[in-house]
Amino acid sequence: MELNADFTQRVVIHSDQLDWAASPMPGVDRRMLDRIGGEVARATTIVRYAPNSKFSAHTHTGGEEFIVLGGVFQDEHGDFPEGTYVRNPPTSAHTPGSDAGCTIFVKLWQFDMADRTQFRKSMADELAAPVDGVARAILHEDPREIVSYSHLDPGATLRDAAEGGLELLVIAGSLTEGGDVLGKGGWLRLPERQPLVAEAGPEGAKVWMKTGHLRYAKPPAV
Repeated sequence: MELNADFTQRVVIHSDQLDWAASPMPGVDRRMLDRIGGEVARATTIVRYAPNSKFSAHTHTGGEEFIVLGGVFQDEHGDFPEGTYVRNPPTSAHTPGSDAGCTIFVKLWQFDMADRTQFRKSMADELAAPVDGVARAILHEDPREIVSYSHLDPGATLRDAAEGGLELLVIAGSLTEGGDVLGKGGWLRLPERQPLVAEAGPEGAKVWMKTGHLRYAKPPAV
């Protein structure tokens, strides 16, 4: 399966407008944003767990990172409330689920295969003091990518050179970029060397962003 698999193209998806599609596990539904591969895939997805649903135990051969967008995600390592960013590197394993239900934004098979750094962070707790109306947190940085989280005041501008490509998810508020208004759940992907200039709407914006990684995009090594 290929979905938005041409990484030389700008892509905008208003994910809240997509229908939910059932996953192979009962009670777990998803909205696919990009994908290369079948059930084992380089994938970017929004996943919804119904209350008391669980996924079977599995190993993340290609790594997994996710943000908890709502509710509380759970596994044997603990409870992960809304606003948590998690990196589970290649070879890590867990049995995910949610007693109360939750929604997450998850990326699979997008790690350096030698990465073994595992952590969780409350994104808001990492924010630095604002500069020109933008408070930013660097959640993760390595030679392949930079992962960040930003709070924008109303009318503030988010800029990035987008070396190596860029993608972002609007978690709250709104952003305008390239003539498109991205509200909550808006997902934008820009190809290499297409700079980002995005302005927050009247309510401001909360934005997760990753840069540098698209030059490494490829199907899973299975």
